[in-house]
Amino acid sequence: MKLKVINTSGDDTGKQVNLPKEIFGVEPNDHAIYLDVKQYLASQRQGTHSSTEKGAVKGSTRKIKKQKGTGTARAGSIKSGVFVGGGRMHGPRPRDYSFKLNKKLKKVARLSALSHKAKGKEITVIDSISLDSPKTKNYLDILINLKMSDKKTLLLTPDYDNNVYLSSRNIPNAQVMNVSDVNTYSILHANNIILVEGSINKLKETLS
Repeated sequence: MKLKVINTSGDDTGKQVNLPKEIFGVEPNDHAIYLDVKQYLASQRQGTHSSTEKGAVKGSTRKIKKQKGTGTARAGSIKSGVFVGGGRMHGPRPRDYSFKLNKKLKKVARLSALSHKAKGKEITVIDSISLDSPKTKNYLDILINLKMSDKKTLLLTPDYDNNVYLSSRNIPNAQVMNVSDVNTYSILHANNIILVEGSINKLKETLS
């Protein structure tokens, strides 16, 4: 697939770039995408939820009434969840929600996500991007030039650029990521993928 290369002003540079078929033209595996996104979202969960159960409630440990002859159910502790002020029964406990996935499956998921974006014509290639200082307005102007200021965008850069990253940080729905850190969720979450021309070769190295 060939795409024209534009600059940060939105003007055509006259160049074209060929998106590698082995990255942007594979047959998407939707189940691999589902598993990878599920793992990503599970890993974001803190899992610090907790509740005050019977063992953590302060109260007397004596048996509150005799075992038989009351006409009601037997009860041994005022801290039981059936009484007001008692602990919560079967409440949430701290846990780790993360789980592992095969590296090959994660690679298939990322290739599938990129291929979906290419098929949907949701990829834009720019020749380069650089900012003299971290300033939100400068990055916003670039998005306006590309007619993407009102869309969720993901800019993939070949190398980490602190000025570009800091300039995008305060813009809702604008994300900047190094190619080596790209994940399936971020690709699918964006309406448009903005590729710096030099990041295509880095994608080859990362996903080869």
